[in-house]
Amino acid sequence: MSTPQITRPGGTYDVDRSDAEYRSWLKEAVRKVQADANRSADTHLLRFPLREQWGIDLYLKDESTHPTGSLKHRLARSLFLYGLCNGWIRPGRPVIEASSGSTAVSEAYFAKLIGVPFIAVMPRTTSPEKCRLIEFHGGRCHFVDDSRKMYEASAALAAETGGHYMDQFTYAERATDWRGNNNIAESIFRQLELERFPEPAWIVATAGTGGTSATLARYVHYMQYDTRICVADPENSCFFDGWTTGDLDVTCDRGSRIEGIGRPRMEPSFVPGAIDRMMKVPDAATVAAVRALEAAIGRRAGGSTGTGLWSALKIVAEMVAEGRTGSVVTLLCDPGDRYLDKYYSDAWLAEQGLDIAPYTAAIGSLLETGVWPD
Repeated sequence: MSTPQITRPGGTYDVDRSDAEYRSWLKEAVRKVQADANRSADTHLLRFPLREQWGIDLYLKDESTHPTGSLKHRLARSLFLYGLCNGWIRPGRPVIEASSGSTAVSEAYFAKLIGVPFIAVMPRTTSPEKCRLIEFHGGRCHFVDDSRKMYEASAALAAETGGHYMDQFTYAERATDWRGNNNIAESIFRQLELERFPEPAWIVATAGTGGTSATLARYVHYMQYDTRICVADPENSCFFDGWTTGDLDVTCDRGSRIEGIGRPRMEPSFVPGAIDRMMKVPDAATVAAVRALEAAIGRRAGGSTGTGLWSALKIVAEMVAEGRTGSVVTLLCDPGDRYLDKYYSDAWLAEQGLDIAPYTAAIGSLLETGVWPD
């Protein structure tokens, strides 16, 4: 650090910390991250089959086709650009993240891309496949037994190593440009332009950081669309409780079984005032929905997709009952092959005490008759 020099009374203090070598590294790092976006085609918008006579179209935005296989690829790219442009990410110093898995996979990818170390702080229950993918991209896994301790452990590691704690739960809604710049909301509306209902009645998201629902809601408000935003929340998560009661300090004493969504506290990136509706979805209903998705379109998806799909199907049932036409969009967040030992395992369901039969029957009734059972 340079020392201010005063050469004469009344002179100007002048401290120049510019670093040509760092700025050269920074320019190259930002170029690499932006080039990744330039190489990536947009993700697909898939149709879920419904009865034609209903006049309702249900779509899933397939985020599993990103290079790292999930919706979190968009978030990780935004967080890296945000951290780089703020001067927080430095050459040779590790990036640390608290994550239940998918964000860490994507951040490990971008860390490797720009040549910095990466450490993921995760619950010990995180799926082995996600851990394998983090390590495949050059990252290291640091496990905690209590998911509520991820934040403190990440901050401690950053202090210990001189690295940067990315903190997706605080910065997700700040790092993403919600006005456009090919964010997920702008992409959805562009892909719907030639459909019969180009402005969806509802978009259903799930909340891990809350950043995706904030981006969707802000975009539809900014563009003056009539689309409503619904957020589906799993068991053992505080977003629904905090939103319905207005208590932003609400907490719960255990972590979500649905990896990637649900939090034991209201995260700073969740913007409750921007969204229109929330649903609390039983975990058994989530599993029934991902299995119904595979039966309908031949695609396996992760649990967070099932939470959103269950809520989207309930909205479809309401529209059928009221005789309304239109479209509904939800997200296919990541592929199901990361969870074969969980949501696609009957042994895991039995171990967790989850009975999906009533929820499977409810989905079957809707798809066959248009009626959602009471």
